[in-house]
This record gives sequence, structure tokens and C-alpha cells, in this order.
Amino acid sequence: MELLKEIAPRVTRVAIIRDPTITTGIGLWGAIQALAPSVGMESVPVNVRNPAEIERAVAAFARSSDGGLIITASAQAIRYRDLIVDLATRYKLPAVYYEHVFVHDGGLIAYGPDPVDQYRRSAGYVSRILKGEKPADLPVQAPTKYELAVNLKTAKALGLDVPATLLARATEVIE
Repeated sequence: MELLKEIAPRVTRVAIIRDPTITTGIGLWGAIQALAPSVGMESVPVNVRNPAEIERAVAAFARSSDGGLIITASAQAIRYRDLIVDLATRYKLPAVYYEHVFVHDGGLIAYGPDPVDQYRRSAGYVSRILKGEKPADLPVQAPTKYELAVNLKTAKALGLDVPATLLARATEVIE
């Protein structure tokens, strides 16, 4: 939400595109609801069960001004990636995605864990298991390395100026 506010300061309402059937989606939705008031935003859930539902919900959300989107991680978001990016473009909604592939497809900005780093770190777990440790005894680890991707072409199409401080933090900039 903070990235969305940084790149699009006028945004006061945000639609959260999520899969309500996955556990992480439920927890993330609760965290977003708690954070929204502190950054001056109202949050609205948009479920990703099927393309028609996504299209209806985003179109209805876009009828009011000062809106943006946050797309949370799910298999459904990847499955309907082209539709979601197209809707954000069509309705001129600044959107923050969880993976850089969305930015390559025309999305505005992506912020999420570096998957290569996660795979690299998982090799250590495999090694420990092969040496006899029980998987249940291994600590749960949160991601430590994140990627920030920005699509300047999309920002220009949305009439947004990307702050230099945001560009300086970006791991990838698409021009």
C-alpha cells in the first residue's frame, strides 16, 4: 500500500485482488485491512474465482475516482494475469503486483520476494534433511531478499511521475 501511495499519491481507495480460498490470502487481507487507514486508504476485496467476476468487480470499482489495485499472490492471479493487467490499463488504475512478470506484461509496479533467492535458500533445507534432520525441526524462514520492478511506459500512460527515490530502490526498470 505504501508503494502505491508513493507512486500514485491521489489514491484513496484500493481494490485487493485476491483468492479467498487460500490461507495466505485470508491473512494478507486482514493485514491490508488493518494497514489501510494508517495510509489514508479504504480497501475493497475483489475475488479471483473466474474472469467474469474479476471483470465485473474491477469495472464497478473503477466507476469511482482515486482508485488503485493491489494484486496478491495466487495461482488464479497468474492464470488471469493478462486480464488483470488489461483491466488496470483500461480503467487507468495504478496497480502493485507481487511478481515482476506482471510488470513485463504491462503492469505498473511489482514488489515481492526474489524467487531465485528462495530456491537457493531451500537447497540448505534439502541438505539438512538429507543429513538426517527432521523437517518439523527446521525453522520457518521469511524471505530476506525482495525485488522491486517499475514499468516507466505504464507510469507515463497513467500520467504518473515515478519518484527518483523509488527508481533508486528498483531492482528492475522497464522503459
